[in-house]
Amino acid sequence: MDQQGGKSSLFKTYSGIIWLLCGIIAGSILGLVFGKGVEIIKPLGDIFLNLLFTAIIPLIFFTIASSIANLEKTEKLGKLFAIVIGVFLSTVLISAILMIIGVLLFPIHQDIIISKIPLESIQSGNAGSQITQLLTAGDFYELLSRKSMLALIIFSFLIGFASLRSGEKGASFRDFLNSGNEVMKQLLHLIMKTAPIGLGAYFAYQVGIFGPQLFGAYAKPLGLYYAVCAFYFIVFFSLYAFIAGGKLGFTLFWKNNITPSLTALGTCSSIATIPANLKAAEKMNIPAHIRNIAIPLGAPLHKDGSSMSSIIKIAVIFAMFGKDFTDPHTLLLALGITVIVSVVEGGIPNGGYIGEILAITIYGFPMEQALPAAMIVGTLVDPMATLLNANGDVVSSMLITRIAEGKRWLT
Repeated sequence: MDQQGGKSSLFKTYSGIIWLLCGIIAGSILGLVFGKGVEIIKPLGDIFLNLLFTAIIPLIFFTIASSIANLEKTEKLGKLFAIVIGVFLSTVLISAILMIIGVLLFPIHQDIIISKIPLESIQSGNAGSQITQLLTAGDFYELLSRKSMLALIIFSFLIGFASLRSGEKGASFRDFLNSGNEVMKQLLHLIMKTAPIGLGAYFAYQVGIFGPQLFGAYAKPLGLYYAVCAFYFIVFFSLYAFIAGGKLGFTLFWKNNITPSLTALGTCSSIATIPANLKAAEKMNIPAHIRNIAIPLGAPLHKDGSSMSSIIKIAVIFAMFGKDFTDPHTLLLALGITVIVSVVEGGIPNGGYIGEILAITIYGFPMEQALPAAMIVGTLVDPMATLLNANGDVVSSMLITRIAEGKRWLT
């Protein structure tokens, strides 16, 4: 009974991914069998994407604004809060840079150009005007377009801070933000239930048009992602633990991170791994006032694995459209996007899709062709990303303790 219950629980945890993969596999078979005849089911994929596009704008607004509006407790953290954010940002950037190096050393070449549609690139002009277009919108209604994604995120942050500063007079508005956030989460849950059909139809169309060689488009990036992530997990987490506590810190980390690691893989959720992380942090002698802040805060905000998956998805999209990923401007933008994704996606179901939409928008790729490919890659890398996201919170809490308490914190 226990084994059956365990298998049932595991299937329930991964049911979304399993159904999505089933849809993709079924769509691929249809594409192989019927070829261009599968164009008849392409509208199913288009309907799914359109639902996703229309929901994503209010979802981002309510999620970010409500999160900031409810920060009363965290604004009292002072120096410790600054250390926590500093460590989180540092490890996210390090992980992203490592993945960029991996992509540069082992380029993702793709001969299949999946779209002849001209890129929706930012209008030409000087650097100042381009930055203005990225960060702001000329009118309120323009914020409601997915082409103004970064401007919407900034506006949402500002609304959240304004709500926070308004005190008791803004209580009703904060309740409205919290309620809207919950409603939009449930809406996304409903839309994502159609993802196996929608992405299956999309994949059927892609395979039917471009042939079975399309599968090769995903083999190398997935192999590269898992290899670089495994290297980061073993080498860099060991390095972080050693920096935090020397040989004793190294030993304590690897002795106590097994349960959090298995929990992360078993639940595929950073949030669900919080109890295991807190228990492991206690065994590592991390002070309660640090672990009780760093671990819960890290679950939604600290995403080493997601930052690495963001880079690989951007690289795949560039390869599929035959564009150069190695340009310094492109790489700097990619790093900025990973930081935003790490902060934004935590409280959102399937939040990585927001990062994908942001990247596609900023780089000017046609959304209808680029987003499904990024979603497929994101689905296949999710278990490893969750492992790094969740386990990274534990080792980061060790680094935070080292900075806040000094080098003798373990003695």
